[in-house]
Amino acid sequence: MDEPLFTIGARATCRDGECGEVIRVVIDPVARMMTHLVIEPTHRQGLGRLVPLELVESSNDDVMLRCTVKKFEQLEIAEETNYLPGTIAYQGYNPAYVLPLPYYALNTGGTTLPVIYDKLPLGEVSVRRNVPVRATDGEIGKVQGIVIDPSDHHVTHILLQEGHLWGREEVAIPISAVTNFESEVRLNISKQNVRDLPPVDITHADA
Repeated sequence: MDEPLFTIGARATCRDGECGEVIRVVIDPVARMMTHLVIEPTHRQGLGRLVPLELVESSNDDVMLRCTVKKFEQLEIAEETNYLPGTIAYQGYNPAYVLPLPYYALNTGGTTLPVIYDKLPLGEVSVRRNVPVRATDGEIGKVQGIVIDPSDHHVTHILLQEGHLWGREEVAIPISAVTNFESEVRLNISKQNVRDLPPVDITHADA
């Protein structure tokens, strides 16, 4: 099997240096195609960039991009921050311009709380690491990564993390068994069906 694996949590490198870490993958749930990676710059949480697959040069243990760090930093930000309105002003400032320190989260004094949303192409969804994978009769593990067909970017398998129910090194669930990609990955097969899946040899090949 020569489909590349995109591991959520993999390091990402541009042509002139490291640029961050893969924190999510973006999927068109209708076409069952992966369209983007979300790569968060190192030490800059909340500034993840939408990276189209056309910029992915390879996806071995690390993800290599065919662009410079500067070009990467110009890509669209994958998150949008809105603010819950405060109830009172604070020392002459409008509540919309006042944010609480993290350790004041339970007592904001009427200041504004940030709310962060995924900012994705219309109709597409993101899949994160540790998202639960649920069979028809209960949860079976959590997402580790996505396997795609390099010829057309269609998703072929969902890969479970190590430490799932059966202790096999890799369990790849065919995309035909997936019915939902929202807050959890839902399957149309049972735990026993997953247990009976044949081993899949995932090749960390060039994308």
